[in-house]
Amino acid sequence: MTTEAHTESTGAAAAAPTGIILTDVAADKVKALIEQEGRDDLRLRIAVQPGGCSGLRYQLFFDERSLDGDIVSDFNGVEVVVDRMSAPYLGGATIDYADRIDAQGFTIDNPNAQNSCACGDSFH
Repeated sequence: MTTEAHTESTGAAAAAPTGIILTDVAADKVKALIEQEGRDDLRLRIAVQPGGCSGLRYQLFFDERSLDGDIVSDFNGVEVVVDRMSAPYLGGATIDYADRIDAQGFTIDNPNAQNSCACGDSFH
């Protein structure tokens, strides 16, 4: 199931069926990274896995696979895939990209995360 998410006036893409929001800045960065790979079959997969000091850890990676039960959303031409087990943990989460002197990389603001560890690497 693929749906088109439209851009809101705030500059962030609208929530997709997964409940995830991928900002325009993050979508542009993902698109650029995929182009650097020289492949057109890659999608951004976001998963929640056990690990870290707080119990759960995010995983963001490029993937060409389609798994049973995957939820696929489109953000300005970037496909984002979430497996059915991770989806409940990611509802309402916003994925952004920061490129500043004090922060660089993808960030996840997740309203479902009750607490996170001091290093910010995991949540529960």
